Amino acid sequence: MQQSSARNPYLLPFALVCSLFFLWGIANSLNGSLIRHFQFALDLERWQAGIVDSAFYFGYFVMALPAGIFMRKFGYKRGILAGLLLYAGGAALFYPAADIRVYAFFLFALFTIASGLAFLETAANLYVTVLGDKKDAEWRINFAQSFNGISIILGPVIGSLFIFSKKEYTQEVLATMTTEQIAAARVEEALSVQGPYLAVAGIVLLVALLFWLTKMPEVGREEELAEGRVGILDTLLKHRHLSLGVLAQFANVGAQATLWGYFVDFKMDFSPSTHLGAVIPYADFWHNTIQKELAAMTMEQMAGYHASFALVLFMLGRFLGTWLMSRMEPRKVLAYYSMAAVALVALAFATGGLVAIACVMLTYFCQSIMFPTIFALATKGMPPAEQKLASSLVIMAIVGGAVMPPIAGLLSGAGGMHWALLVPFVCFAFVVYYVQSGYRIQEKSV
Repeated sequence: MQQSSARNPYLLPFALVCSLFFLWGIANSLNGSLIRHFQFALDLERWQAGIVDSAFYFGYFVMALPAGIFMRKFGYKRGILAGLLLYAGGAALFYPAADIRVYAFFLFALFTIASGLAFLETAANLYVTVLGDKKDAEWRINFAQSFNGISIILGPVIGSLFIFSKKEYTQEVLATMTTEQIAAARVEEALSVQGPYLAVAGIVLLVALLFWLTKMPEVGREEELAEGRVGILDTLLKHRHLSLGVLAQFANVGAQATLWGYFVDFKMDFSPSTHLGAVIPYADFWHNTIQKELAAMTMEQMAGYHASFALVLFMLGRFLGTWLMSRMEPRKVLAYYSMAAVALVALAFATGGLVAIACVMLTYFCQSIMFPTIFALATKGMPPAEQKLASSLVIMAIVGGAVMPPIAGLLSGAGGMHWALLVPFVCFAFVVYYVQSGYRIQEKSV
């Protein structure tokens, strides 16, 4: 074992960094459960509960650049530790937030978690690209991101098992309850988030301890310090592939947030009562085995199971994409995936019905490798002094997930849900442009 470690000093650090991708996937996928849960527990309107996602995206946008500056001064390891401590702290804040049932406190806790994730994503996405041979950077980041694909599926399951009430508080049920009974039920629902988030905080602290005890190589540290300070605008103007990569990531995350956030609405609008055959046994398994309920599923529940099945396709797409990247140029794999996404969204727009739902679900498969591969292409060839800044800028582009869905919502309000598909169509088209032309490294003097 010692000889193996001597031959590959990056093996253990790489394994630990892969665990980070798993951890932030759980945090992100739990948000959907919280949005639904808070509507009753905190007596919120649907749009108010949707601010959960806004707090998350805002946390990434605000903290990504400070994270890059912090890591440039203190290194990858301390940046990762800072991110893990913020993550654990935000998860622990759910305990007092549930006790006092103040929505702003929950949003602050979520913002703190997202701030930690901004540190982790800024560090980890870049770190895996520099831990080893440069020609394998795209493969490594897609392999690491595969663990994120696995954990994304677990969030809804955790929500169903440990957060959601076993009793559904419909308007009919609430009409039979007294004011005191309703208030007591809301308190009970709010408290149900304490256990799961304390468990998450404990696991994150354990991972932080492992990082603290492990020696993490600071790749390119000496060159970075020797090159001095760098400016944001100068870096963007100098590196065309980075500035276009930031826009491509903005578009990618905007398309993903639109399709994922409105999926149930798409299903209920295009095909509320007819379902894909492959999803039916999947839905039956979760509904009857895990929830232990034999009652008939509502159409909204079935739409949710279609969304969950689409996340399975997302995971499969990432594993297949990673495998393909070991046999062909990663950029070409992304080109095929992104062109397929454009075609699928166009077909969904033109057809409607169950065909459109199938197309939307298949876009999940196509999106699977977009984030990590765009990240690797946008930061490729950057000098050490500019790497962490470049990483921060690409992570800041996650704010596209806060900008694009409202635009899609406005379009759907004007002409129906199929018009909302114009947003992901344009976004995926820009990704196609980037992987065909914009990715090329062309430095300009500034």
